[in-house]
Amino acid sequence: MEFSFLVNLNICSLLCSVCAAYDGVINRHTDRRNVFAGCCKRQNNIVYIGQDISGSPVSMDVGLCRPYCGVPQRLNSYNSGFPGLPKHSSMLDFLKNKKLRERIPDTTMTSGSEPSCPHETRCQPTNVRLERVLLYQGIQEVEVIEDCQCNPTPHECIRMPFLKTFFPDTPFESTVDVGKCSSPTVSPGLWCAPTKFDTVIVESPNGAEVVQIVETCEMKEHCYRVTYFEYYYEILYNAMGVKEETLKEIDVGQCLGGCSSGNHCLLRDSRIRDHCFVWAEGSGNVCIPQEYETHLFRSRNGHIRSVLAIKSCKCQM
Repeated sequence: MEFSFLVNLNICSLLCSVCAAYDGVINRHTDRRNVFAGCCKRQNNIVYIGQDISGSPVSMDVGLCRPYCGVPQRLNSYNSGFPGLPKHSSMLDFLKNKKLRERIPDTTMTSGSEPSCPHETRCQPTNVRLERVLLYQGIQEVEVIEDCQCNPTPHECIRMPFLKTFFPDTPFESTVDVGKCSSPTVSPGLWCAPTKFDTVIVESPNGAEVVQIVETCEMKEHCYRVTYFEYYYEILYNAMGVKEETLKEIDVGQCLGGCSSGNHCLLRDSRIRDHCFVWAEGSGNVCIPQEYETHLFRSRNGHIRSVLAIKSCKCQM
């Protein structure tokens, strides 16, 4: 009896040792794997939005995907002692102080910092929510980052998933994959741009709303033409002289993209220089039609109707 007890005790001890060793291996692998996942995470980023209807300043935590690890988090100098309230009295005051701060090198991303993501991946937002803030000028839509992860960076121009949540924390909350275009390294003057769109309907407190989603991406110049169809009823006469009504499809086209010749960003992310929070309204040049063609057809009322269609686009200087 005593011998059997000792045997069982030894077996249990051996099993516990094996489990502990296995658990240590698993933990080491998990830690190594989480070096990438743990460093690519959302961090607070307080941004001044504007003034509400009472004239009080409004700021929001729009979030930030931290692209590096192994360094202490730098406090946002725009933060005040009270969360949600900026220490600057106006947007102009904040921008003036921000210009002075930008002259000081950012020491948080040192050469010894450990990259947060594996090779050919990037720490990016995977889900944002669309907040609607009532300001003095009206309703302002603000995208707030919710989640971050290491996403692949394709060398080709493709459509990638991008989740956006509408009307969060309400009975109308819904998440839609609105899509986005990849950002491959290309020659100057070209970029991966959306060329085909689709729409989905989301319910809102004020009825249904149409949300545009990206369906296809292609390499384009910064000012480019995309397909845009319109349909009309056309009256035709066959060989027997009988009137027939058909549906005529015309690709009238649409000019997209931008032609900005300078830096018109009023509020740029200090860590991700390509991310602009506030753009100057009416700045830069406009992408407009350059060439067009005319489509003639007979409408239902018997009159000859002409429809112009865009053939190419250009930047208006």
